[in-house]
Amino acid sequence: MPILSNARAVLKSVFGYEDFRPGQAEVISAILSGGPVLAVMPTGSGKSMCYQLPALLDGGLTLVVSPLIALMRDQVQQMRAVGVAAGSLNSNNSAEETEDTWRQIRAGDLRLLFVSPERLALDGLTSALSRREVRRVAVDEAHCVSEWGHDFRPEYREIKRAIEALGRPQAIAFTATADQATRADIVERLFTSPPQIFLHSFDRPNIDLRFEAKDQPRRQLTEFLSRRRGQSGIIYCASRKKTEGLAEYLAGQGHETVAYHAGLDLTARNRNQDRFLREDGVVAVATVAFGMGVNKPDVRFVAHADMPSSVEAYYQEIGRAGRDGLNAETLTLYGVEDIALRRRQIDEKNIDDAQRLVERRRLGALTGLCEAARCRRQILLAYFDEPSDPCGRCDVCRGQVALYDGTIDAQKALSAVARTGQRFGAGYLASLLVGEATEPMQRNRHQELKTFGVGKGRSKHEWTAIYRQLFACDALEAASEEHGGFQLTGKGEAILLGREAISLRSPEKATRKRERISGSRTRISNDADDDLIAKLKTLRRELARDEGVPAFMVFPDKTLLDMAERRPTTLDEMSEVHGVGQRKLTLYGKAFLDVVRNS
Repeated sequence: MPILSNARAVLKSVFGYEDFRPGQAEVISAILSGGPVLAVMPTGSGKSMCYQLPALLDGGLTLVVSPLIALMRDQVQQMRAVGVAAGSLNSNNSAEETEDTWRQIRAGDLRLLFVSPERLALDGLTSALSRREVRRVAVDEAHCVSEWGHDFRPEYREIKRAIEALGRPQAIAFTATADQATRADIVERLFTSPPQIFLHSFDRPNIDLRFEAKDQPRRQLTEFLSRRRGQSGIIYCASRKKTEGLAEYLAGQGHETVAYHAGLDLTARNRNQDRFLREDGVVAVATVAFGMGVNKPDVRFVAHADMPSSVEAYYQEIGRAGRDGLNAETLTLYGVEDIALRRRQIDEKNIDDAQRLVERRRLGALTGLCEAARCRRQILLAYFDEPSDPCGRCDVCRGQVALYDGTIDAQKALSAVARTGQRFGAGYLASLLVGEATEPMQRNRHQELKTFGVGKGRSKHEWTAIYRQLFACDALEAASEEHGGFQLTGKGEAILLGREAISLRSPEKATRKRERISGSRTRISNDADDDLIAKLKTLRRELARDEGVPAFMVFPDKTLLDMAERRPTTLDEMSEVHGVGQRKLTLYGKAFLDVVRNS
């Protein structure tokens, strides 16, 4: 198609890319045809290119609704770095920046204008822009419009009204995660006419998936990070307090860390986020407030110190790793207390029964992923209605998780719950099963029960893991919010009475084996010259510091790796390197060429 031939030419000359990523060509073609478009594409698939490239091809102004000021700032910098006229209107702008942006809008020179949904809702802005040629409105992170989604923002509900006030320009929307209910909500609340919907593969084959039950979480995270020193990564925590404590602890272990959560003052948040974005090898320990603003392609790992809130949230959060297409890793820690907290939060929400049922099902899907005994990627993709073969790379596929017929063990565990009155927790029940006559046990005379000592063949740790699995699969539920403990569910009674069988994950652990296997995948340079890459990174860091931009905005890691493998000797050869467009060739080509020649 001629229209895509022109698009490929601009893709190469401006951005330095030889061809589209999977799924981009179809979306860009549909956008250039002029109709409304909703594209559900995974993080790292190049969604932003789908609205950037059309803005360069057909003129006019593309208005981009973006959720965070920091994200807008990075996107504007990236566009300007490749010679594209872009600007933003936000509260952090100086008066001069705002005036310069309006000057370009009035002159018809600006191609991309980034605004927040809150700013777009102001009548004065839509009125002023309605007098200009706004060709299209691109809504990023479109799932924020839906209460069924995991990042609902009520300001997104006003975007449709703004589009109508602008004379109904072409509306296009993008998100990385949206199940059927969320997609329907997006269509209803953003579009004035039915859009063409693109659902692309959710698979991110470069990201390795790994889950572990909590067992001294700080030790687990320390072991995970020990093989990843010098790499950029994110560790998500469930609370602000835990974020700061863990960041301080890991800093004491010799890691470069920053803390980030909504409770920090704005100056501290911006400073810590800027350091993470601009420097190599920094680990951000953060709440999910550190999310949509992460625009860094070379994040090599994402860890969860606590269980995520949903499969959608998990997918979004791990998607911040490996956006450059190179290998990245994940680790998710979870425990009974995490599952109980999530269930309690759902029960306490002021929502109707239909939405509560949806959220309970989503939690069930998440706990099923945590306790999975078959390919994690298959389960994750199946959640988004995408069939797949076993990936061969997650912890389950590598044989680090074993499955066995756990019906008898489950019956022992459930019998202990029933015989003690359905009010005790995992620690107490594990002591009962291994025959540990503690003082509380004797006080309750539970050492006289038939189940006392019936589980001596396993350790207390193993029985605790079994209780966690039974809780996760809804065989047990919390007996009391005040006092904790377990009680049987209908499913638990069916297992106990022999009407239903259950498979459990083997409690044996192979932490050292996991570390050797997982750690061996962190090398991203393949056969390229490590010494040359180090020199190229040094030059990149110096140029970025002089220009006051993140290092990846000079060149991402993928470009440096390709440069080291190709070893160009002329500027023409340098122009063939991935990510080297005409403007960056002019700005940086000679400097990087000199380093290659002298190595």
